[in-house]
Amino acid sequence: MGAAGTGDEGVILDDPMRTKGTAFTAEERAEHGLRGLLPYAVTTLEDQVRRCWGEVDRQATDLQRYVYLRSLQDRNEHLFYSVLAADVPTALPLVYTPTVAEGCKRFSELWRRPRGLYLAWPDRENLREMLRNRPHDEVDVIVVTDGQRILGIGDQGVGGMGIPVGKLSLYTLIGGIDPARTLPILLDVGTDNADLLDDPFYLGWRHRRIDDEDYFAFVEDFVAAVEAELPDVLLQWEDFATPHAAPILARYRDRLLTFNDDIQGTAAVALGALQGASEVAGTRLADQQVVMLGAGSAGIGVMEMVRQEMVDQGLSADEARARCWVVDVRGLLTTDRDDLSDDQRAFAHDPADVAGWGVEGLPGLADVVEHVTVGVLLGLSTAQGAFTEDIVRTMAAKVDRPVVFPLSNPTSNAEARPADVDAWTDGRALIATGSPFPPLAREGAADVPVAQCNNVYIFPAVGLAVTAARATRVTDAMMRAAARALGDASPALRDPHAPLLPAWADVRDVADGIALAVARRAVVDGVAPAASDDELHDAIRATRWDPAY
Repeated sequence: MGAAGTGDEGVILDDPMRTKGTAFTAEERAEHGLRGLLPYAVTTLEDQVRRCWGEVDRQATDLQRYVYLRSLQDRNEHLFYSVLAADVPTALPLVYTPTVAEGCKRFSELWRRPRGLYLAWPDRENLREMLRNRPHDEVDVIVVTDGQRILGIGDQGVGGMGIPVGKLSLYTLIGGIDPARTLPILLDVGTDNADLLDDPFYLGWRHRRIDDEDYFAFVEDFVAAVEAELPDVLLQWEDFATPHAAPILARYRDRLLTFNDDIQGTAAVALGALQGASEVAGTRLADQQVVMLGAGSAGIGVMEMVRQEMVDQGLSADEARARCWVVDVRGLLTTDRDDLSDDQRAFAHDPADVAGWGVEGLPGLADVVEHVTVGVLLGLSTAQGAFTEDIVRTMAAKVDRPVVFPLSNPTSNAEARPADVDAWTDGRALIATGSPFPPLAREGAADVPVAQCNNVYIFPAVGLAVTAARATRVTDAMMRAAARALGDASPALRDPHAPLLPAWADVRDVADGIALAVARRAVVDGVAPAASDDELHDAIRATRWDPAY
């Protein structure tokens, strides 16, 4: 009878952080007792990457490609990230938006094996115990959602876990955070999605969502458990509904290292694109009249960062606010409305400001564009086609380079199609979107890619920065520093016909520059230990995880 195995063979082959699959050398196979457990041939990581991309290409749909790549991640993390890094522009929409939306919808159907933690309301007395069940003790970044406002598809309950998993993949791919030091979390507080409640295969807590009193108490218990178990972790809030997102951020932003990507990340990437657009247009953002269609947490978050940037450029708080116009489904936000939150009320105009417009009732978007010289038109409303031809042409008649950003996700919810905006403005508009769109056709010239204001430009760099700099808070100034660094990387600054944001192929390199700017600002703000630029640069390089074997 032959000698028994070492006992390590099954462990190392099944451990996604340690396995190399067929790339184990003959020596490693002998060392770990793997002889006979793998085909004889030894392949390189590059061979494995090519084989995997061939498998991706053979899948019939993007959803099948998403499922294959997630299964690959469960089997071999190093190979998974090497595959993504080999073709970032192709990989991004497969592992995150827009494909992740369908993955969330069909989460219970597609579920294969656990990843992350599911903290359900009925188990609320055991939150610390559940946090201790995390796969790895040391964690740098948590992404948490309650699944209520997933992308543009609404309440997905436990299916919302696809978002933290996807986000953390990008923290690693773009920001270089060690995947073993990341933790996706789903707060399962029920769902109001009737289809899910009636689905016999639904994997979440089959119950209507709990009321706000219980909800905020549960969030507080969760935060307290995180503080006790992982006091230095970066906690990112993701896809929370508007009534919850802003209060949660306000309550905890000065208590722990935390930020809300939908509010602050969306705002930073939009501001970064606006910085580039302002340079190309030859005007300061502080000199523009800015209109936002959409008054949810993301829209208000963008406008708050725009207002702060205007103040940084020399305006008073009141002067900056006067240049910001927010329109929701009812119309312009005005101070005489009784349906506004405190965050929304900060952007409400005095009815006297519009009294001379001759409009009955609340002015709508078309009225604002008609009576104000709007230089920047932003949309986070999910109202498809809301930027009509008349509205865009009216705006373009008053300014040389109109800035038009239909930012709603997914593509079907965009306020306008870039090709239409381009045609209505005779090619003068500076355009960025929230979802991917085809390039703009140019007669006699190369097609122009459309910049996509995807938060992936910002949040991985922020995670890299705070981890490397050992920051204890995420300040507004740090997020604006990220936006400015992104704006400085705009290809349009070198070529006015280029897109406003860097190509996806360059996003990993751009992240290092953004991370340095954020880390530097953390030191200035006193929320990170003193360090020189050289020291911060070295810390960022040292923090980056390498997916190679």
